[in-house]
Amino acid sequence: MAEIIRMPRLSDTMEEGNIVSWLKKEGDPVKTGDILAEVETDKATMELESYFNGVLLHIGVPSGPVAVDGIIAIIGKAGEEYKHLLTEQKTAPDSAPAKSAETPEVSSAEPTPPVVVETQKVETSADVGSDKLKASPLAKNIASQAGVPLDQVQGTGDHGRIIKKDVENYIVNKPAASAQASATANLSIQQPTAFQYGDVPVSQMRKTIARRLGESKFTAPHFYLTLEINMDNAVASRNAINATAPVKISFNDFVVKASAAALRKHPAINASWYGDKITYHEDINIGVAVAVEDGLLVPVINNADLKSMSYINQEVKELAGKAKTKKLTPQEMQGNTFTISNLGMFDIEEFTAIINPPDACILAVGSIIKKPVVKNEEIVIGNMMKVTLSCDHRVVDGATGAQFLQTLKAMLENPVLILV
Repeated sequence: MAEIIRMPRLSDTMEEGNIVSWLKKEGDPVKTGDILAEVETDKATMELESYFNGVLLHIGVPSGPVAVDGIIAIIGKAGEEYKHLLTEQKTAPDSAPAKSAETPEVSSAEPTPPVVVETQKVETSADVGSDKLKASPLAKNIASQAGVPLDQVQGTGDHGRIIKKDVENYIVNKPAASAQASATANLSIQQPTAFQYGDVPVSQMRKTIARRLGESKFTAPHFYLTLEINMDNAVASRNAINATAPVKISFNDFVVKASAAALRKHPAINASWYGDKITYHEDINIGVAVAVEDGLLVPVINNADLKSMSYINQEVKELAGKAKTKKLTPQEMQGNTFTISNLGMFDIEEFTAIINPPDACILAVGSIIKKPVVKNEEIVIGNMMKVTLSCDHRVVDGATGAQFLQTLKAMLENPVLILV
C-alpha cells in the first residue's frame, strides 16, 4: 500500500518547512534510511530519510515552503495507483488544527514520521562546491564548516556520491595533519568575510524570529526593571574556584545558577502566558540565548536549580556548540520557563531584551565594569554589572519583578546564598 510522507513538525515554533532540494527523483527505488530531500526548518536544515521501502511515486512539492502536515511525497510499489490518495486528502474534512506556536510540546503523533538528521546550512565556497565532485549539499556544507577537502573523502552514496555520513566518518578518522587544518579552518570562519549586498531570501529561522518576536513585542505589554550588582564577591569566588577546579566557571554560570535559585524563591516569575491561562512551572528550565549566523537559538538548561555551576558550564558549552552548528534537537530547544540573554562578552554595559514567548520574563545581562563605588563610606573601585528584567505585564507586576531582582542581586553579591 502506498504511504504518504508529510512535512513533520520538527520544533514547537515550526509552521512550515522549506524544501531545499530532492536527492531522489520520481521513479527511483527507495529503501529505509535513504535520504529523500533536504528541508530547511526555522532552526536547522535537515536531511529527510525514507521511513519506507519501495519506489518514490510522487513528489508533492519540488521546492519551496510546505505547511506542517502537508504532503511531501508518496512511496509505494512500482506502478501502484496513488492519485486517489491525493484526491482523498483534498476532499477529506479538516483534521484537528496544528498546535499553536506557543505550545511548548512538539507533536508526537505525525502520520508518517520520517527520520531526520540535523546539520548546518552554510553557503559553501567554490572549492567545495565544485560540480566535478558528486556530493550532497549538506555534505558540502559540513565539509566547508569543518575544513574537509571533499576530494579526499570516499563517497558511499549512489554512484560514489559523497553524503553527510562520509564527511562525518572522515572527520572522526582523519589524521592529525587534517585535524590541524580543520582547526585552522574553524578559526578562519570567525574572520570577516565578503558581505552579500542586495536582496537576500529570508531563511526559515529568520522568518520565525521575525514572527515570534514581533508578536511578543507588539502583543505582550513589556516593562523593564534595571538593577546594578556589585560582583566583587562573585569575581573572588570565581577566581578561587578556577584556581583548583578542573572545570573553569564563567560569570554566565553564576548568573544562570543564581537566576534559577531566585526563581525557586519567586515562582510567579517562572511562568508562561497562554492567552486563556497562566502556567506557573514547578520545574525551572532556563533558556540561554546563543547568537548564530542566521539569528538566535535558545537551548534550554533543564532543572537548572538542581545542577552545580560546573555541570551548568559543561551543558551550556555543549548546547552552545550544537547551536552554532545547528545540531540542536527540537527537544533541546523547548520547555524553557525563563530566558537569559548575555551580551557582556561584547562589552555591552546595558540593554533590554524582547521576551521569548511563552516566557513571562527575560533577563538581559551586561558586562562587568570597574567603576568607583561607595563602600563602607569610602570610594573604592568595584566590579559592577547591570541586569535588566523584561516582564510581561499580563503575568508579572512591577513589585514582583523587583523582588526577584533583589533576590538575584543578593545571591550574586553573596554567592554562598546560591547554595542555601
